[in-house]
Amino acid sequence: MRLSAYLKIWPDGPDHVLLYATRRCAVVRVSRNTLKKIEHGALPEADRATLARLGILVDDPAAERAELLNRFSEANRLGKKFHAVVVLNLDCNLACPYCFEEGVRVGSYMTPETADLLVAMVERDYLSRGREVSLDFYGGEPLLSSDLIRSIAGRVKNASEERGLSFSFALVTNGTLLTRKTAEELKLLGLKDVVVTLDGPRQVHDRSRPFAAGTGSSYDTIVRNLREVADLVDLQVGGNFDRENFREFPRLLDDLMAVGLTPDRVRQVRFNPVMKTIGGPGLPDFRGGCDCANEEWLADAILFLREETLARGFSVPKPGPAGCMIELDNDLVVNHDGAIYRCPAFVGREGFAVGDLRDGISDDGSVYNRDVWKKEECLACPYLPHCFGGCRFLKFVRDGNIGDVDCWRPFLDATLEACVRQDQRHRQQKAKA
Repeated sequence: MRLSAYLKIWPDGPDHVLLYATRRCAVVRVSRNTLKKIEHGALPEADRATLARLGILVDDPAAERAELLNRFSEANRLGKKFHAVVVLNLDCNLACPYCFEEGVRVGSYMTPETADLLVAMVERDYLSRGREVSLDFYGGEPLLSSDLIRSIAGRVKNASEERGLSFSFALVTNGTLLTRKTAEELKLLGLKDVVVTLDGPRQVHDRSRPFAAGTGSSYDTIVRNLREVADLVDLQVGGNFDRENFREFPRLLDDLMAVGLTPDRVRQVRFNPVMKTIGGPGLPDFRGGCDCANEEWLADAILFLREETLARGFSVPKPGPAGCMIELDNDLVVNHDGAIYRCPAFVGREGFAVGDLRDGISDDGSVYNRDVWKKEECLACPYLPHCFGGCRFLKFVRDGNIGDVDCWRPFLDATLEACVRQDQRHRQQKAKA
């Protein structure tokens, strides 16, 4: 047996190291003497079997590489669930300066006829084949189309239950319209998850996400609604930070806890940087911010916010194998006009539609360059299971094309070890508590 090619080894004191298998996200602390035994094949059989199960040792490096090469084709072959992001409208009752595109997000709504085509596609192409279904209703602000949510969800739920299949849906919402009454009604139709954005404490948030009407505090409205629905749905709170304001975000967590939105009532907190765009339509439609995961300040910001979030007892996303939805046959984005895409960030951009609800999908994977990461440089990189070519949209923003990978190696060099150690430390603290 050999050490996996997808392994990071980090010093842990003078006599020990951490072994982190990026394929399985397994971490093991061993002495340097044990590491030498591993490298020379001198471990007892039982220990070798354990390390192989964790992805640290492999029998055949060629088979390991082949597994990664075939990861998405196998996922597509074995997949039992259909997932779609459904863009109900391009309208919003907020006017966020970093994402509002004048003239784009006003007045464009999915029609009942397009909704009928969506339901028909879900029934014909997925439910009829025994696929479970999950939908993410997106906008704009999806709750501006609440009647359409009820229509689509009600029909898909009934069709799923007739076949003995599960159905659920999520809302990606600004939270201003998410009253308890609305959440109770939608839960009966399959609402499970709610993702809401709060861009920092009250003053910071209201500056970033003001009401389009220009009056009132969207922060106060959102927090009131979250308190009312937290016992009904799985709640994820997110926020968009920039270089100037990220250090203010921990105050948001303290404020949420002070009003009863404690870690036991919030499933996860996930802060993300504002990302740059090149103008024109798209979701999200950002004007400023990062255009690369490797910007120098970003690693410090993410590690700072992650530590502050964990210290308060909230859950955060764990490091782990990543796979963009563009690689998955059963993951789609349906725009309000019925056009079908593979990534929300490319919605409305010319040349990136892969079909429509009326005529179906004609994409063979080339539009989004699915196999861009299948080259020696990537296959030899220990971070491949955490990256798989990075973000096609950020590559497009920088270069105007997606002809190559968006390499995350410098970013992962700067953050992955620290994230793993953060998680270990906080697990140990919880165990002692």
